[in-house]
Amino acid sequence: MKLIVGLGNPGIEYQFTPHNVGFLAVDYIANEYGVEVRNRQARALTGRLTIGSEQVLLAKPETYMNLSGLSVRELIEKNEIAPETDLIVIQDELDFALGTLKLQTRRSSAGHNGIESIIGVLGTNDFLRVRIGVAPERRISDGQSYLLSPFKKSELEIVGEVLVTTLEAVRMVITEGAAAAMNRFNRKAETEDLK
Repeated sequence: MKLIVGLGNPGIEYQFTPHNVGFLAVDYIANEYGVEVRNRQARALTGRLTIGSEQVLLAKPETYMNLSGLSVRELIEKNEIAPETDLIVIQDELDFALGTLKLQTRRSSAGHNGIESIIGVLGTNDFLRVRIGVAPERRISDGQSYLLSPFKKSELEIVGEVLVTTLEAVRMVITEGAAAAMNRFNRKAETEDLK
């Protein structure tokens, strides 16, 4: 079984904020597969589906971003998940331009509190991350207030496009492996950076 965790904060006020792009991605994947992420287990809302021949558990922790690791650990223990091969965490990334996507593993949290919590609780950084860029076009002085403020209407269209790409990347990770997906999607991101 694979565990896909989208990071975000529970509550309607956070729903369409940059910090909740992980939740948006999980909801998008669930919607595309006709499942709902509403079963409560391990302090998360969850849903089950099959991608290829693999059983997949989607999860949105309800612990708030800074304590995401508590829910992730419970999900891993309850479902006998091996983080290094079966955990995929979808997160927002303020260091990447809005709409870009990179797959990475074995790296620091780079200041992301949700990832910091997961690394701290699991005692390892060896798990796959789908990092979705949310940086605005203009420089901002307060990253935290930007992350917790709703996307502008013009930004939501870009977010919609990157959610499609996220589903493609996750599907490829599960059906063809992380290396193949990294090769395809990270190269695509680098090509777009050069434009």
